[in-house]
Amino acid sequence: QLQASGGGLVQPGGSLRLSCAASGFTLDYYATGWFRQAPGKEREGVSCISSSDGSTYYADSVKGRFTISRANAKNTVFPQMNSLKPEDTAVYYCATLPPDYADYVLLGFPLETSRVESWGQGTQVTVSS
Repeated sequence: QLQASGGGLVQPGGSLRLSCAASGFTLDYYATGWFRQAPGKEREGVSCISSSDGSTYYADSVKGRFTISRANAKNTVFPQMNSLKPEDTAVYYCATLPPDYADYVLLGFPLETSRVESWGQGTQVTVSS
């Protein structure tokens, strides 16, 4: 089971730290992805972290503002979101991906919802003044 948390209301330019905690399995066996879905839009891939060496991928829309890291001892992945913009408003979901999938994404393959093996519940992030 994946448990996402940390969402909330933040002003533009602010920061939030989300977390995705796994129970019942070892999260770092899998690549872990973060996706988001804004109202009226399709769910899109935002970031992922490799299971092998912790390499990270970021969509162009969040590059330079978001970072993702693992705390293996806590079986948790943490996306740190800085310089938030109103267009970052969405429900954010964490998900497990095939162990080697992040390696393909880093080579230029898309981060696709169709490759998700399991979803966590979403956490709402609202960026508004």
